[in-house]
Amino acid sequence: MKDYLRTHIRRALDALGDVPEDFEIELETPANEEHGDLATNTAMRLASVLKNNPRAIAEALAEQLRDRLDPERIRSVEVAGPGFINFRFATDYLYSGLADLLDAGDDYGRTERDVGTTALVEYVSANPTGPLTVGHGRNAVLGDTVANLLEWTGHDVTREYYFNDAGRQMRVLGQSVRARYEAFAADVPTKPIEVDDGDPVEVPESFPDEGYLGDYIVDIARDLYADHGDALLDTETLRPFIEAAEDVILAEIEDTLARLNVSMDAYFNEQSLYQDGEVEAVLDALGDAGMTYEKDGALWFKTTAFDKEKDTVLVKQSGEPTYRTPDIAYHATKFERGFDVMIDVFGADHIATYPDVLSALDVMGYDADRVEVLLYQFVTLVRGGEPVKMSTRRATYVTLDDLMDEVGEDVTRFFFLMRSADTHLNFDLELAKETSDKNPVFYLQYAHARIHSIIDKAEEVGFAYEDTPDLSLLQHEAEIDLMKELLRFPSQLQTAADNRAPHFVPNYLRDVATAFSQFYDQCRIIGEDDDLATARMHLALATKTVLKNGLTVLGISAPESM
Repeated sequence: MKDYLRTHIRRALDALGDVPEDFEIELETPANEEHGDLATNTAMRLASVLKNNPRAIAEALAEQLRDRLDPERIRSVEVAGPGFINFRFATDYLYSGLADLLDAGDDYGRTERDVGTTALVEYVSANPTGPLTVGHGRNAVLGDTVANLLEWTGHDVTREYYFNDAGRQMRVLGQSVRARYEAFAADVPTKPIEVDDGDPVEVPESFPDEGYLGDYIVDIARDLYADHGDALLDTETLRPFIEAAEDVILAEIEDTLARLNVSMDAYFNEQSLYQDGEVEAVLDALGDAGMTYEKDGALWFKTTAFDKEKDTVLVKQSGEPTYRTPDIAYHATKFERGFDVMIDVFGADHIATYPDVLSALDVMGYDADRVEVLLYQFVTLVRGGEPVKMSTRRATYVTLDDLMDEVGEDVTRFFFLMRSADTHLNFDLELAKETSDKNPVFYLQYAHARIHSIIDKAEEVGFAYEDTPDLSLLQHEAEIDLMKELLRFPSQLQTAADNRAPHFVPNYLRDVATAFSQFYDQCRIIGEDDDLATARMHLALATKTVLKNGLTVLGISAPESM
């Protein structure tokens, strides 16, 4: 409906003249149902452009729209207040839309607006140095749901995980495993290492000061010693230890993501950027553009040319590139691979660093506007209103598996999506384990299961949703309200996709579940006239379809019983 109205409002504006072609027409669902089903503030936003009273502009637009709009779709066009134009749907539009919904079934909500557009969504991208934490979980769920939304709106989506198996972190990982491996081979001196909380941890003397303390390191070293015995004691390279850890940790990361209903299409290894000469190509390109210089033995990028306070080191005195350099190279490969849209999901701590990558891409001739950075705020686990640290055998941080073990996979995923990405998330562990309407994911899943039960009972007494319904019998106010809510689903998905805002979907689904509850409280199925009962049974089925499809977009199960 929004697209239909935008088309006709645009034609009416063209008839008025002097309205810029790029003027965007905004349509919103009014908070107060007395103000109609959709409303636009177009007249007020054009007052300064057309140099006229917004009420007068609204009256002129409304008069044209009454002549242009199909009365079987729009029942009335009204001017209100200082210049709002309110639209009310015709009941024929609701019945037709409900029939389309029932016909589309599991595909209802999918659109083809962006068919032919390719999108790369990069998310998680944790280096294989340890288990995924709660923070990684919000990243994973946010990125995966954005990818789902893009697919539902027609994009050809690739989900990609970028990781580094070289550099300092991996060296420290290898040293940590090696020290534990050597301890299995023989008794070795130990030393204490301070941790964030608790008593110091005793580690082999060769253990790096900033090494990885989790028990998973001990497990990797134990398995390595079981496979190789003392054979690796004299090796001069860390590669066997790094590779053993990388293989184990990446496999565990994949298992954790699978629990969260996240599956990647591709894994991109940072090391390949060095092997394929991509990093060197970046340095050459920036140098040829006159955007680098040497100082204090390091190579610098002139980021002050992009209004940054300081220039940025690309290659350290040691000759080792900083992490920004391969990041630039990696993003260049995204362009070379031909993606139309590139979305990065980063924690808020990247806010000062990602602009350097975009600036470098601009210098290299790429259209950096095609790269979108979705920043998310961090997560605090809360119990009884107080921040808590969950216990874990692995180390001093909270793992994503620990969280899922406590509250479940669906709840974990849903809670990560309840708030806007740019909002700090307090993850209420007690609420997450509630089996009542207070828990938002339970509320939605229970609504879906309840409708399934209602349909089953109706079938038991002889009704069947395969029968052709007379939807025009749905005239009760609660029925009309529910139909209106259900028909908002495609536009809600489109809006969530366009704004990269998955949290719009759970909020909308709660409105659907509430509207169904009000309908079912006021409108019986069993015990009514057969034709009316059949129509209401189909309205229940349509609600079940929208809830299921919405939960599917969120990556959450839609149980048939609870």
